Amino acid sequence: MKKFFVILICKMIRFVGKLTGRGSSLPGKVALRLCPDILTRVQLPKRIIAVTGSNGKTSTVEMIAAILRADGQRVVYNNEGSNQVDGVATAILSCCSFSGKLDADVLLVESDERYAVHSFRYFRPTEFVITNLYRDQLTRNGHSESVYDAIAPAIHPDTKLLLNADDPLVSCFAKGHDNVKWFGLDRCTLSSDAPTGVYRDGTYCPLCKAPMTYEFAHYNHIGAYTCTGCGHSRHDTDYAVTDADLEQGVLTIDGEVQVHLALRSIYNVYNILAAYAVCRECGVSSETIAQVIDNYILKNGRVVRFTIGGYDGTLLVSKHENSVAYDTNLRYVAALKEPCTVMVILDAVSRKYFTSETSWLWDIDFDLLNTPQVEKILLVGQYCHDLALRFSFTGIDPEKVEYHADINALAEKMKVEGAGKLYVVTCFSDRQKFLSHTQKEA
Repeated sequence: MKKFFVILICKMIRFVGKLTGRGSSLPGKVALRLCPDILTRVQLPKRIIAVTGSNGKTSTVEMIAAILRADGQRVVYNNEGSNQVDGVATAILSCCSFSGKLDADVLLVESDERYAVHSFRYFRPTEFVITNLYRDQLTRNGHSESVYDAIAPAIHPDTKLLLNADDPLVSCFAKGHDNVKWFGLDRCTLSSDAPTGVYRDGTYCPLCKAPMTYEFAHYNHIGAYTCTGCGHSRHDTDYAVTDADLEQGVLTIDGEVQVHLALRSIYNVYNILAAYAVCRECGVSSETIAQVIDNYILKNGRVVRFTIGGYDGTLLVSKHENSVAYDTNLRYVAALKEPCTVMVILDAVSRKYFTSETSWLWDIDFDLLNTPQVEKILLVGQYCHDLALRFSFTGIDPEKVEYHADINALAEKMKVEGAGKLYVVTCFSDRQKFLSHTQKEA
């Protein structure tokens, strides 16, 4: 009876939350308070897929769900992005019958990397995808190796790991684990001979701290690495992007599956590859996968098309305090050939930690915007002067740069002045502050 009432209460709170537009973590939080082991009392499907990492979780999970459903499988997942244990509990319990059975073929869980050990305390994934580990939210996470230490206890010996072979830290999860599949990107036109970016996290081996060498790199420290000390190196891949042409928006997987990109970003390439790898492991044909992800447009709000006045705009969401996420979006804009205006909004540093800590701005490679087609740069929000100071240490012509503390005033001005292509780079918390003034494309 206790299970019945806890599930009932969770469903009721979730129903009210949807009506009022509240978050999706409260129902699970209440359920876990009432019955801490409730997730051991429900009947879950045999296949449980988990996805974690610094970046790409939500997008990868969305594509996995779309592919599996196209294959005729019933999928339950935390599609609202609430990825800590409370949100995971909400997703499971709100979809359970009152007897506690989750009527699905697959439970797909996006898990916050620091909370994976809590999310999988009472059940374990059959497949566990780890996308990448980067410097991320310094106040919360410290160094990325601390995040590695947080994820490691969540991995069960029987779980099949799907690891990014191109990430030297993620690859360490394979040590002592027999059941591993690898995905990665072969050398292609977008690769460089050495790591790029402002900092060099791939300089030293995460295992023995000896210097690392690179055969090639795709961005930052992601690529083909070898430790000069212990020999830790990029593993041969089971699933690979064998060719990628971001200019043409085409990538080839395993030498035969061709996919067109709606978003021509290296991040999108890795997210697609991770989704492809896990779905192939689930028995889905490469033809079905290709049909779903060809020109796939994400629905999670990470990329939003809009208009404002005479501007044709694209908003690119970057994860809070995550320099690699910003670098990737800036690299995407810099690779475009058309003249444009770029807006960088920084009005809230974090949704949870009110430290006004902006040292991570110095890890972002803003010099990527030092290209002729970027005609104007708008630094916007209450931290615009922090951004302005950071930009003063780039090679960008100061005449191109404007700063505006008031987002609303600037948006109203743009409705009547200016035109052309506009790219807005900002975080989750700040995106709606500008989008509320625009007309979004359906």
